[in-house]
Amino acid sequence: MHRTQNEATRVFIPFCVQKERGIMNNLTVSHSPHTRGGATTNGIMLDVVIALMPAFVASVAIFGARAALIVCACVASSVASEWIYRKAMKKPGTIRDLSAVITGLLLAYSLPAGVPVWQAVFGSAVAIILIKQLFGGLGKNFANPAATARIIMFLAFSVEMTTFTGPDAISGATPLALIAGGGALPPLTDMILGVRGGCLGETSALALIIGGIYLMARRVISWHTPVVFISAVFAFTAVLGQQPVWQILSGGLLIGAIFMATDYVTTPMTAWGKVIFGVGAGFFTVVIRIYGAYPEGVSFAILLMNTLTPYINRLTVSRPFGRVKV
Repeated sequence: MHRTQNEATRVFIPFCVQKERGIMNNLTVSHSPHTRGGATTNGIMLDVVIALMPAFVASVAIFGARAALIVCACVASSVASEWIYRKAMKKPGTIRDLSAVITGLLLAYSLPAGVPVWQAVFGSAVAIILIKQLFGGLGKNFANPAATARIIMFLAFSVEMTTFTGPDAISGATPLALIAGGGALPPLTDMILGVRGGCLGETSALALIIGGIYLMARRVISWHTPVVFISAVFAFTAVLGQQPVWQILSGGLLIGAIFMATDYVTTPMTAWGKVIFGVGAGFFTVVIRIYGAYPEGVSFAILLMNTLTPYINRLTVSRPFGRVKV
Protein backbone atom coordinates (compact mmCIF):
# COMPACT_ATOMS: atom_id res chain seq x y z
CA MET A 1 0.00 0.00 0.00
CA HIS A 2 1.49 3.32 -1.10
CA ARG A 3 0.90 6.63 0.71
CA THR A 4 0.20 9.77 -1.20
CA GLN A 5 2.49 12.82 -0.82
CA ASN A 6 -0.02 14.58 1.44
CA GLU A 7 -0.21 11.58 3.76
CA ALA A 8 3.60 11.40 4.01
CA THR A 9 3.74 15.08 4.85
CA ARG A 10 1.14 14.63 7.59
CA VAL A 11 3.23 11.85 9.13
CA PHE A 12 6.57 13.72 8.81
CA ILE A 13 5.47 17.06 10.31
CA PRO A 14 4.31 15.67 13.67
CA PHE A 15 7.55 13.68 13.89
CA CYS A 16 9.62 16.87 13.36
CA VAL A 17 7.59 18.80 15.90
CA GLN A 18 7.98 16.01 18.43
CA LYS A 19 11.74 15.87 17.87
CA GLU A 20 12.06 19.68 18.22
CA ARG A 21 10.06 19.63 21.44
CA GLY A 22 12.38 16.96 22.81
CA ILE A 23 15.43 19.10 22.04
CA MET A 24 13.85 22.20 23.57
CA ASN A 25 13.06 20.30 26.75
CA ASN A 26 16.77 19.59 27.20
CA LEU A 27 17.76 23.26 26.92
CA THR A 28 18.32 25.43 29.99
CA VAL A 29 17.19 29.04 29.76
CA SER A 30 18.87 31.47 32.18
CA HIS A 31 19.82 35.11 32.52
CA SER A 32 23.30 36.42 31.75
CA PRO A 33 26.16 35.88 32.27
CA HIS A 34 26.03 32.66 30.28
CA THR A 35 29.74 31.93 30.62
CA ARG A 36 30.84 31.33 34.18
CA GLY A 37 34.32 30.83 35.60
CA GLY A 38 35.35 28.38 38.24
CA ALA A 39 36.52 31.01 40.72
CA THR A 40 34.76 31.15 44.09
CA THR A 41 34.78 33.78 46.82
CA ASN A 42 36.57 31.39 49.16
CA GLY A 43 39.18 30.55 46.52
CA ILE A 44 39.87 34.21 45.74
CA MET A 45 40.18 35.11 49.41
CA LEU A 46 42.52 32.17 50.00
CA ASP A 47 44.78 33.47 47.22
CA VAL A 48 44.86 36.89 48.90
CA VAL A 49 45.77 35.30 52.24
CA ILE A 50 48.58 33.39 50.56
CA ALA A 51 49.80 36.60 48.87
CA LEU A 52 49.92 38.31 52.28
CA MET A 53 52.10 35.61 53.87
CA PRO A 54 55.48 36.95 52.62
CA ALA A 55 54.72 40.23 54.40
CA PHE A 56 53.85 38.32 57.56
CA VAL A 57 57.15 36.44 57.47
CA ALA A 58 59.03 39.69 56.84
CA SER A 59 57.25 41.49 59.69
CA VAL A 60 58.14 38.76 62.19
CA ALA A 61 61.73 38.67 60.94
CA ILE A 62 62.05 42.47 61.25
CA PHE A 63 59.99 43.27 64.36
CA GLY A 64 60.09 39.96 66.22
CA ALA A 65 57.39 38.11 68.15
CA ARG A 66 55.53 41.36 68.81
CA ALA A 67 54.52 41.41 65.14
CA ALA A 68 53.05 37.92 65.34
CA LEU A 69 51.10 38.91 68.47
CA ILE A 70 49.53 41.97 66.80
CA VAL A 71 48.67 40.01 63.65
CA CYS A 72 47.07 37.17 65.59
CA ALA A 73 45.10 39.63 67.74
CA CYS A 74 43.73 41.46 64.69
CA VAL A 75 42.79 38.30 62.81
CA ALA A 76 41.18 36.68 65.85
CA SER A 77 39.24 39.86 66.68
CA SER A 78 38.05 40.25 63.07
CA VAL A 79 36.82 36.68 62.81
CA ALA A 80 35.21 36.76 66.27
CA SER A 81 33.50 40.10 65.58
CA GLU A 82 32.00 38.81 62.35
CA TRP A 83 30.84 35.56 63.96
CA ILE A 84 29.29 37.33 66.97
CA TYR A 85 27.54 39.97 64.85
CA ARG A 86 26.10 37.46 62.38
CA LYS A 87 24.96 35.24 65.24
CA ALA A 88 23.34 38.14 67.11
CA MET A 89 21.54 39.33 63.98
CA LYS A 90 20.46 35.75 63.17
CA LYS A 91 22.18 35.86 59.81
CA PRO A 92 24.04 33.00 58.09
CA GLY A 93 27.66 32.61 59.14
CA THR A 94 30.26 34.01 56.73
CA ILE A 95 33.60 33.50 58.46
CA ARG A 96 34.47 30.63 56.12
CA ASP A 97 34.79 32.98 53.15
CA LEU A 98 38.05 34.28 54.75
CA SER A 99 37.22 37.94 54.12
CA ALA A 100 37.41 38.68 57.87
CA VAL A 101 40.86 37.08 57.98
CA ILE A 102 42.04 39.40 55.20
CA THR A 103 40.65 42.45 56.98
CA GLY A 104 42.51 41.45 60.13
CA LEU A 105 45.76 40.90 58.25
CA LEU A 106 45.59 44.20 56.37
CA LEU A 107 44.76 46.18 59.48
CA ALA A 108 47.56 44.52 61.46
CA TYR A 109 50.03 45.29 58.68
CA SER A 110 48.97 48.95 58.93
CA LEU A 111 49.78 49.23 62.64
CA PRO A 112 53.07 50.08 64.38
CA ALA A 113 54.76 47.28 66.29
CA GLY A 114 54.29 49.08 69.61
CA VAL A 115 50.54 49.59 69.40
CA PRO A 116 48.71 48.16 72.46
CA VAL A 117 47.00 44.84 71.77
CA TRP A 118 43.63 46.11 72.99
CA GLN A 119 43.74 48.93 70.45
CA ALA A 120 44.45 46.42 67.67
CA VAL A 121 41.45 44.37 68.84
CA PHE A 122 39.29 47.51 68.96
CA GLY A 123 40.31 48.54 65.44
CA SER A 124 39.51 45.09 64.05
CA ALA A 125 36.06 45.12 65.63
CA VAL A 126 35.40 48.57 64.17
CA ALA A 127 36.48 47.41 60.71
CA ILE A 128 34.20 44.37 60.75
CA ILE A 129 31.11 45.65 62.57
CA LEU A 130 30.87 49.35 61.72
CA ILE A 131 32.36 49.40 58.24
CA LYS A 132 31.51 45.98 56.85
CA GLN A 133 28.58 44.28 58.60
CA LEU A 134 26.38 47.30 59.31
CA PHE A 135 26.28 47.94 55.57
CA GLY A 136 25.19 44.37 54.86
CA GLY A 137 28.40 42.39 54.88
CA LEU A 138 30.76 41.35 52.11
CA GLY A 139 29.84 42.92 48.80
CA LYS A 140 27.82 45.78 50.28
CA ASN A 141 30.33 47.92 52.19
CA PHE A 142 31.17 51.17 50.41
CA ALA A 143 34.70 51.57 51.82
CA ASN A 144 37.65 49.30 52.46
CA PRO A 145 37.28 48.14 56.09
CA ALA A 146 40.99 47.94 56.90
CA ALA A 147 41.88 51.32 55.40
CA THR A 148 38.95 53.04 57.09
CA ALA A 149 39.64 51.40 60.46
CA ARG A 150 43.24 52.59 60.26
CA ILE A 151 42.01 56.17 59.83
CA ILE A 152 39.66 55.81 62.79
CA MET A 153 42.48 54.42 64.93
CA PHE A 154 44.76 57.25 63.85
CA LEU A 155 42.17 59.80 64.95
CA ALA A 156 41.41 57.98 68.20
CA PHE A 157 44.94 56.91 69.18
CA SER A 158 47.17 59.41 67.39
CA VAL A 159 50.17 59.02 69.73
CA GLU A 160 50.31 55.22 69.53
CA MET A 161 49.62 55.25 65.78
CA THR A 162 52.49 57.65 65.07
CA THR A 163 55.13 56.07 67.30
CA PHE A 164 57.20 53.80 65.11
CA THR A 165 59.98 51.42 66.05
CA GLY A 166 62.65 49.96 63.83
CA PRO A 167 64.21 46.49 63.87
CA ASP A 168 66.26 47.46 66.92
CA ALA A 169 63.04 48.30 68.85
CA ILE A 170 64.17 51.92 69.13
CA SER A 171 61.67 54.63 68.22
CA GLY A 172 62.62 56.69 65.23
CA ALA A 173 61.37 58.65 62.26
CA THR A 174 59.93 56.86 59.24
CA PRO A 175 61.32 57.53 55.74
CA LEU A 176 58.29 59.73 54.98
CA ALA A 177 59.00 61.85 58.04
CA LEU A 178 62.66 62.06 57.02
CA ILE A 179 61.68 63.19 53.53
CA ALA A 180 59.40 65.86 54.98
CA GLY A 181 62.07 66.99 57.43
CA GLY A 182 65.01 66.80 55.05
CA GLY A 183 66.80 64.07 57.04
CA ALA A 184 69.16 61.37 55.79
CA LEU A 185 67.21 58.57 54.11
CA PRO A 186 67.85 54.84 54.60
CA PRO A 187 69.71 52.98 51.82
CA LEU A 188 67.55 51.59 49.03
CA THR A 189 68.48 48.03 50.03
CA ASP A 190 66.99 48.63 53.49
CA MET A 191 63.88 50.13 51.90
CA ILE A 192 63.41 47.10 49.66
CA LEU A 193 64.05 44.53 52.38
CA GLY A 194 62.18 46.45 55.07
CA VAL A 195 64.99 47.01 57.57
CA ARG A 196 63.63 50.35 58.76
CA GLY A 197 60.98 51.94 60.91
CA GLY A 198 57.33 51.76 59.94
CA CYS A 199 54.20 49.68 60.28
CA LEU A 200 54.38 45.91 60.51
CA GLY A 201 53.47 44.82 57.01
CA GLU A 202 54.41 47.84 54.94
CA THR A 203 58.18 48.04 55.42
CA SER A 204 59.32 45.17 53.17
CA ALA A 205 58.70 46.25 49.59
CA LEU A 206 60.07 42.92 48.34
CA ALA A 207 57.52 40.87 50.30
CA LEU A 208 54.61 43.01 49.08
CA ILE A 209 55.75 42.90 45.45
CA ILE A 210 56.03 39.09 45.64
CA GLY A 211 52.44 39.00 46.90
CA GLY A 212 51.29 41.32 44.13
CA ILE A 213 52.96 39.21 41.42
CA TYR A 214 51.28 36.11 42.83
CA LEU A 215 47.84 37.74 42.69
CA MET A 216 48.39 38.90 39.12
CA ALA A 217 49.65 35.47 38.07
CA ARG A 218 46.54 33.93 39.60
CA ARG A 219 44.41 36.60 37.87
CA VAL A 220 42.89 37.63 41.16
CA ILE A 221 43.76 41.27 40.43
CA SER A 222 44.69 43.15 37.27
CA TRP A 223 47.67 45.43 36.83
CA HIS A 224 45.66 48.57 36.20
CA THR A 225 45.10 50.02 39.68
CA PRO A 226 48.40 49.01 41.37
CA VAL A 227 50.64 50.06 38.50
CA VAL A 228 48.79 53.33 37.82
CA PHE A 229 48.55 54.18 41.54
CA ILE A 230 52.29 53.64 42.11
CA SER A 231 53.24 55.35 38.84
CA ALA A 232 51.07 58.37 39.68
CA VAL A 233 52.80 58.80 43.06
CA PHE A 234 56.18 58.49 41.37
CA ALA A 235 55.30 61.04 38.68
CA PHE A 236 53.70 63.62 40.98
CA THR A 237 56.50 63.46 43.57
CA ALA A 238 59.14 63.65 40.82
CA VAL A 239 57.56 66.87 39.53
CA LEU A 240 57.61 68.26 43.07
CA GLY A 241 61.19 67.10 43.70
CA GLN A 242 60.19 64.86 46.62
CA GLN A 243 62.38 61.74 46.29
CA PRO A 244 60.04 59.65 44.07
CA VAL A 245 61.85 56.32 44.54
CA TRP A 246 61.75 56.57 48.33
CA GLN A 247 58.15 57.79 48.15
CA ILE A 248 56.90 54.63 46.43
CA LEU A 249 58.90 52.40 48.79
CA SER A 250 57.78 54.24 51.93
CA GLY A 251 54.67 54.14 54.05
CA GLY A 252 51.63 52.15 53.04
CA LEU A 253 51.77 52.81 49.31
CA LEU A 254 52.61 49.29 48.15
CA ILE A 255 50.26 47.49 50.51
CA GLY A 256 47.54 50.03 49.73
CA ALA A 257 48.00 49.88 45.95
CA ILE A 258 48.26 46.08 45.76
CA PHE A 259 45.85 44.87 48.44
CA MET A 260 43.44 47.70 49.35
CA ALA A 261 42.92 49.61 46.12
CA THR A 262 42.16 46.34 44.28
CA ASP A 263 39.25 45.36 46.52
CA TYR A 264 36.45 44.01 44.30
CA VAL A 265 33.68 45.65 46.32
CA THR A 266 34.91 49.20 46.85
CA THR A 267 36.85 49.90 43.64
CA PRO A 268 35.74 50.26 39.99
CA MET A 269 34.85 47.26 37.82
CA THR A 270 36.04 48.50 34.43
CA ALA A 271 39.62 48.77 33.20
CA TRP A 272 39.36 52.51 32.58
CA GLY A 273 37.67 52.90 35.94
CA LYS A 274 40.63 51.19 37.63
CA VAL A 275 42.99 53.58 35.83
CA ILE A 276 41.01 56.62 36.97
CA PHE A 277 40.92 55.23 40.51
CA GLY A 278 44.70 54.74 40.47
CA VAL A 279 45.41 58.26 39.21
CA GLY A 280 43.04 59.80 41.75
CA ALA A 281 44.43 57.78 44.64
CA GLY A 282 47.98 58.67 43.64
CA PHE A 283 47.13 62.36 43.39
CA PHE A 284 45.43 62.50 46.80
CA THR A 285 48.25 60.50 48.39
CA VAL A 286 50.85 62.98 47.19
CA VAL A 287 48.79 66.03 48.15
CA ILE A 288 48.32 64.73 51.70
CA ARG A 289 51.93 63.59 52.03
CA ILE A 290 53.46 66.83 50.78
CA TYR A 291 50.99 69.45 51.98
CA GLY A 292 49.12 67.75 54.83
CA ALA A 293 49.91 67.69 58.52
CA TYR A 294 50.32 63.90 58.48
CA PRO A 295 53.16 62.47 56.34
CA GLU A 296 51.10 59.48 55.15
CA GLY A 297 48.06 59.76 52.91
CA VAL A 298 47.41 56.35 51.35
CA SER A 299 44.47 55.31 53.55
CA PHE A 300 42.83 58.73 53.22
CA ALA A 301 43.30 58.65 49.45
CA ILE A 302 41.78 55.18 49.11
CA LEU A 303 38.81 56.16 51.26
CA LEU A 304 38.22 59.29 49.17
CA MET A 305 38.32 57.28 45.95
CA ASN A 306 36.04 54.60 47.45
CA THR A 307 33.33 57.23 47.77
CA LEU A 308 33.75 58.11 44.09
CA THR A 309 33.67 54.50 42.84
CA PRO A 310 29.92 54.46 41.95
CA TYR A 311 30.38 57.56 39.81
CA ILE A 312 33.51 56.18 38.15
CA ASN A 313 31.65 52.95 37.33
CA ARG A 314 28.77 54.93 35.84
CA LEU A 315 31.17 57.01 33.77
CA THR A 316 33.21 54.13 32.37
CA VAL A 317 30.72 51.28 32.05
CA SER A 318 30.27 49.97 28.50
CA ARG A 319 26.95 50.67 26.84
CA PRO A 320 25.05 47.43 26.07
CA PHE A 321 24.90 46.58 22.36
CA GLY A 322 21.75 47.93 20.75
CA ARG A 323 20.84 50.19 23.63
CA VAL A 324 19.13 53.41 22.58
CA LYS A 325 19.68 56.44 24.80
CA VAL A 326 16.34 57.84 25.96
